Amino acid sequence: MIGISKLYCGTVEPSDVLRYGAKSGALPSELLQFSADKKPVVVWNCTRRCNLRCAHCYSASSDRDYPDEMTTDQARAMLEDLASFGVPVVLLSGGEPLMRPDLAQLASCAVESGMRAVVSTNGTRITPENAGQLREAKISYVGVSLDGLEATNDAFRGRKGAFAEAITGIRNCRQAGIKVGLRFTITRRNAGELPEIFKLLEDENIPRVCFYHLVGVGRGEAMAQDKLDHDATRRAVDLIIDSTADMHRRGLRKEVLTVDNHADGAYLYLRMVREGNPRAPDVLELLRMNGGNSSGVGIGCVSWDGQVHPDQFWRHVSLGNVRRRAFSAIWTDLSNPLLAKLKNKSEHVKGRCAACRFLDICGGNLRVRAEATTGDTWAPDPACYLTDGEIFAPPEREND
Repeated sequence: MIGISKLYCGTVEPSDVLRYGAKSGALPSELLQFSADKKPVVVWNCTRRCNLRCAHCYSASSDRDYPDEMTTDQARAMLEDLASFGVPVVLLSGGEPLMRPDLAQLASCAVESGMRAVVSTNGTRITPENAGQLREAKISYVGVSLDGLEATNDAFRGRKGAFAEAITGIRNCRQAGIKVGLRFTITRRNAGELPEIFKLLEDENIPRVCFYHLVGVGRGEAMAQDKLDHDATRRAVDLIIDSTADMHRRGLRKEVLTVDNHADGAYLYLRMVREGNPRAPDVLELLRMNGGNSSGVGIGCVSWDGQVHPDQFWRHVSLGNVRRRAFSAIWTDLSNPLLAKLKNKSEHVKGRCAACRFLDICGGNLRVRAEATTGDTWAPDPACYLTDGEIFAPPEREND
C-alpha cells in the first residue's frame, strides 16, 4: 500500500511516525503502514456468499450458500485471539460481508477487543438501517468497490444497477457519519475512467480512494488480456499522482493510495528526484519504513472456513485453521517453509528482484502474482514496470 497523497503531497513526515515509536499499537490509522513491528492487518473473509459476481473476484464468490462458514462463537474466539496477538486492524470482507447477519455484532466484538474494524463491500446492501448498525458497532471505515462509472462498473459486477446501488450505499454511510472510500481495480477496461473517478470523489465528497493493481487469481485468473502493460501502468500511476497533486493544490485533502504493486513506491520516489523535489529523501525513508509487500508478515487472511493464508490472494495455500489452532500460534510457527521464507523474502527472490536497489522498499512485490504467472514463487513479479536502468542505476545517477 503506497500512500500517494501522504508521500507526494507531504502530509506525513518520518518524524510523525517516530513520535509514536513506530509501534502498530500506538500509531493512528493513517500512519499504520509505516509501523516497525508489522503486526498483521488481518483480512477476514467472513462469508463467501455474494449478491454479485465480479469478473476479478479473488474468492470466486457467488450468490449461494457455502458450507462450513465459521459460527458466531468461533468468530468471537478468533477475534479475541487476534486482539491479544496485537493485530491492529481486522478487515471484514467476503464475498459480501453484509450478507452475514451477525456482521455488526462481530465488528463490535473486534472493536471492544481493542482492534479497529473496517469493512470491504460492494456497497449495494448498505441501507440507512445497517449503516446505522455499523456506526453503532464503531466501524472505522467502509471501503466500497467501484470499478468505473455506471456501464463499466455494472459490467464488472455482472448486474445492471450495481453502480447506482453502491452510490446510494456511500451516501448512506456518509449520512450515518461513517468514513467511506472507494476501491478501484485498474485494468484495460477501465483505466480510461480514472479522471472520472477523481471527479466522483469531489462530487460525492468521498475522502479516500485506493487504486488496486490487478492480481490474476480466482476469477481474475481469466483476465490476463485485461492487465495493463508496463507503459500503460506508468501512465495510470502518473495520472493518479497528478490528479492527487491537483486536488491538494485546490485544498481538497483526499487520501489516495495504490495497492498490490510496490513498484509504485520506487516509481514515485524516482519521479520526485527527477522533479528536484527536496522531499525525495524523506519519502525514501518513509518507503523504507513501509517496507513494501508484507504478505505473511504485516498482512494475513482468514477465510470463511477458518483457513489461514499468507494474504487474501494465497487461497490455494493454508497455513492452518483457527478452529483447531489459534491464529497467533499459526502465524508464528516457522515450520511452514513458505511462511518462513515470506518473513525474509529478500533472501529468496531471484533475478532482477534479488539485485534491485529498491528491494528494501518494495519487498519483492507480490510473490503470489509471480507464482501465478511463472509457476515460481520467487521469480520476479511480472507486474514490476521499472526499467533495468531504474533498478540498477547507482543512487548518484538519479540527479544527472
